[in-house]
Amino acid sequence: MDFQLLGPFAVRHEGRPVPVGGRRQERCLLAVLLLHAGRVVSTERLIDLLWDGDPPASARATVHTYVGRLRAALRPYGVPVETRHDGYAVEQGQHRVDAQEFTALVGQAAAAGNPAERIRRYDDALGLWRGEPLADVAGERLRTRLGGRLTELRLSAVEQRAEAQLAMGLHDRVAADLTPLLDEHPTRERLVAARMTALYRAGRQAEALRLYDGTRTLLAADLGIEPNHELRTLHERMLRGDPRLDRPPGPVYAVRVGDQWLPWSTSGHPALEFCNTYAGWGGDPLPGSDWLRGYAALAVWAGHLDLVEERTVARLREQAVREPAEAAAALDEARRFRTDLYACLTDPQDGRAFKAVARVVEDAARLSVFTRGEDGLGRWRPSPSAGLRLPLVAVARSAAELLADPRRLTVRGCPSPDCGWLFLDESGRRRWCSLATCGAQRVSGAR
Repeated sequence: MDFQLLGPFAVRHEGRPVPVGGRRQERCLLAVLLLHAGRVVSTERLIDLLWDGDPPASARATVHTYVGRLRAALRPYGVPVETRHDGYAVEQGQHRVDAQEFTALVGQAAAAGNPAERIRRYDDALGLWRGEPLADVAGERLRTRLGGRLTELRLSAVEQRAEAQLAMGLHDRVAADLTPLLDEHPTRERLVAARMTALYRAGRQAEALRLYDGTRTLLAADLGIEPNHELRTLHERMLRGDPRLDRPPGPVYAVRVGDQWLPWSTSGHPALEFCNTYAGWGGDPLPGSDWLRGYAALAVWAGHLDLVEERTVARLREQAVREPAEAAAALDEARRFRTDLYACLTDPQDGRAFKAVARVVEDAARLSVFTRGEDGLGRWRPSPSAGLRLPLVAVARSAAELLADPRRLTVRGCPSPDCGWLFLDESGRRRWCSLATCGAQRVSGAR
């Protein structure tokens, strides 16, 4: 049985429409249960959603009646609606829910290492989208409450698909595909950046610059803000004709590990490696400069530096595909930790950064276990209970060990404006990091 929630509510069996729920509220109740398939939705929650916080005295009895009717309609198709505690649940089964399939496909796309495979999976996911979720069974306020996350996930998927297409040189397709969506979301800066880049590469520089000017005007009028740093930087690079804009971005100073690009090893310590990106932290970011683009890269990096075991990496990647929202949250937390750790290491007097790092370190300590390795030595390892946060737990422990080590006082940042990588300099004589290109121009210029 197929349940369609991404657009007008519909139920089909073997391709034929099935009438389920004689009332709009009944269909809405079923939609809520399907959005939470496999989980219990409490009766109080259902009442709050169906009557938008203003239920009649008979609301509980009405919900019970609706559930009875739905059970009768769905039972012949093997779709059970179970009573659990003080709530109801539609069990996972052979039935298909387009919202769940959409979320899973977006997660698989984000985890794909090959841009062509990423685009294919994004296309499959976005092909399920028929319109506003629950368009005919819920009002605007309820659609926002129930479908807001799906709508945001769709916009994010379109943005990431466009970036993958740009990486493959498909700028004409991006320029065309994003036009209608930008009409709906004209201040969505990541969409604007993708279309500006596509127009520029298609030889339509004037259109790209007009798009920026229009976006800037709208942001100022509607929100009272300027375009974000990334969009302003893109605009400036177009104005000066940066030749790097004419080609898809490629990783800078990178090595291939499995299906992921990771930064070169430059510092000799995992906590410092975590801070380092392809092009460091100095100046404007270069295309492809941030290695921490997806959860798969985070997991593979942790395995590459032996912070977690390889079999754990595989398990984490599989879990991330099943739970894309949780993987995205873990990745965002890792990025914030990286920023705070870099600030903490480059400025020992930054108390705010140290406290932010300490909070994550203390949490990591609670999520670590002391185990005996095959060599007979004991070592701290992140506990499986950390879930998708496990790579962050591992690097936080490494950061704590460095911050408690006198070597922490030998941490240096490469002074090159195009680098900024951190490294250990116990000799006190080293000026540049291990990238051969960092000091080359400075040295040749001195001659």
